[in-house]
Amino acid sequence: MSGFFIITKIQIIMSHKAGFVNIIGNPNVGKSTLMNAFVGERLSIITSKAQTTRHRILGIVNGDDFQVILSDTPGIIKPAYEMQKSMMDFVKSAFEDADVLIYMVEIGEKELKDEGFFKKIIHAKIPVLLLLNKIDKSNQEQLEEQIQLWKEKVPNAEIYPISALENFNVKEVFARILELLPESPAYYPKDALTDKPERFFVNETIREKILLNYDKEIPYAVEIETEEFIEDEKIIRIRSVIMVERDTQKGIIIGHKGEALKRVGMQARQDLEKFFGKQIHIEMFVKVNKDWRSNQYQLRRFGYNQK
Repeated sequence: MSGFFIITKIQIIMSHKAGFVNIIGNPNVGKSTLMNAFVGERLSIITSKAQTTRHRILGIVNGDDFQVILSDTPGIIKPAYEMQKSMMDFVKSAFEDADVLIYMVEIGEKELKDEGFFKKIIHAKIPVLLLLNKIDKSNQEQLEEQIQLWKEKVPNAEIYPISALENFNVKEVFARILELLPESPAYYPKDALTDKPERFFVNETIREKILLNYDKEIPYAVEIETEEFIEDEKIIRIRSVIMVERDTQKGIIIGHKGEALKRVGMQARQDLEKFFGKQIHIEMFVKVNKDWRSNQYQLRRFGYNQK
């Protein structure tokens, strides 16, 4: 009697994890550096000046069995005008949809600049990871003191000493995030890197160069609007308008014989060519948009006021 084998195909269904990981903290503690380290791309601009991040920016990290949606938020401040109030609304929204909350502090820091936000952190019902950043600038004694301080202040948090810039302990934090994420299908397509359109990154790149090249109130009075973004096979043609609040600011942005504006354009073009992997042709113009930072209509137009 001839025998035969029945081969059964066993399909292993892997569970998939997905969720929102929202990063909050004071200005300049390294939130944008951390998100860029996780994502592996420069999605958030980074300078040593406060209020570099104005919007809530999502960076997406995909794996076969996970999707981590990271949210970089503006640094927490006491708002002085309408645009800053809108920036703090982005931070408030980060508490509402988070599956994991990252509270980022730096060595030497002792408190959050807003007590209301701090209370939300210590009473959070979701996992909180407190990342003690810039430990490369500290010694062992100072580090131990800081860990003890934050254990007492935020008893509900898991504390991780890290250096986002040097990539120290970043992989370990990411592994812990994956453990904490809920089982869920992906929220975004698996090839997505961010929720923002191309024009947003053009605007942010130009704004970064303005932050780096100008002093005093100039960088904070500026908004960028990209009116044209035309992509061909080998070249992207961009036309952007730099909005300022005063005629005097317009003159400073342009500079003597247009040299200052040319420098911004050249630096922005170099970064954008790296980001998009194509040749960039960029034209920039400067316009006065009086008191735009306090104008509700203008703030909505530039994507700040989401109410």
